[in-house]
Formats: sequence, structure tokens, C-alpha cells
Amino acid sequence: MSDKPGKIEHYEKHFGIISIENGFITSDQLIEALKIQVNEDIEYKTHRLIGEILLDKDYITVMQIQEVLNLLFKR
Repeated sequence: MSDKPGKIEHYEKHFGIISIENGFITSDQLIEALKIQVNEDIEYKTHRLIGEILLDKDYITVMQIQEVLNLLFKR
């Protein structure tokens, strides 16, 4: 668990928003990924990042993830 509570969650929310703004995913795809993430967390499975879930669902590519991360960490 992170020593800075909320830090990962903060970035994940922005990751999804940036992905939508850039036309990489739809809002429905983000909502689906968030539901998967929450359900996995509730079931005490390994926490997965939104980008990983979107990639596993073939909603986003590795190149698109890298672009979002570049934009995210420039802010």
C-alpha cells in the first residue's frame, strides 16, 4: 500500500479522463473498467490500474497508454 493515500487513485481518474478527451476510449469503456477495478478490489484480488484493465479489454493500445502517461505527468 502506498505511503501517500489517494495518490494512485488521483492519477487513475485523470488517466481515464485524458483517455476519453483524446478519443482513445469512450465513457462507457471507462465506466466498465472502473467497475471491474472496484469488483476486483472488493474481492481482494490484485489491484490493477485502469490502463491495464483497458488494455486487457483491447479498448486501448500500449502506444495510447504511453501518450496518456506522457500527458498526465506533464501536468
